[in-house]
Amino acid sequence: MTPQKITTFLMFEGNAEEAMTFYTSLFEDGEVISLTRYGADGPGREGTVQHATFALAGEQYMCIDSPAKHEFGFTPAISLFVNCADEAELDRLYAALGERGTELMPLGNYGFSPKFGWVNDRFGVSWQLNLPG
Repeated sequence: MTPQKITTFLMFEGNAEEAMTFYTSLFEDGEVISLTRYGADGPGREGTVQHATFALAGEQYMCIDSPAKHEFGFTPAISLFVNCADEAELDRLYAALGERGTELMPLGNYGFSPKFGWVNDRFGVSWQLNLPG
């Protein structure tokens, strides 16, 4: 019997591979573990991601390009929380993830941590970046 494991699953509408490639480039140990693309017979657009698994900082994530259009997207109510090793990592991740994204909380000391920032990246995924105290 396989033990139960909970994995974050990200659903995109055509840019899953771009997002996954971007995310894995930001983390030293980031890697694409598996990638299956839609073929000519669909149901998704040929060449887009039917299913992929990737890893960031030792955690696995899954993603797809949904063949169906949806009336919803990502929301900051669910975010990826990253405890950064040092201030340089936090600043680098904040700048990269915030580029063409939306700043939710600018970098600062909010009392619960010496430095914290929250952004939605250009794909709409929400990231909380923390420097542990």
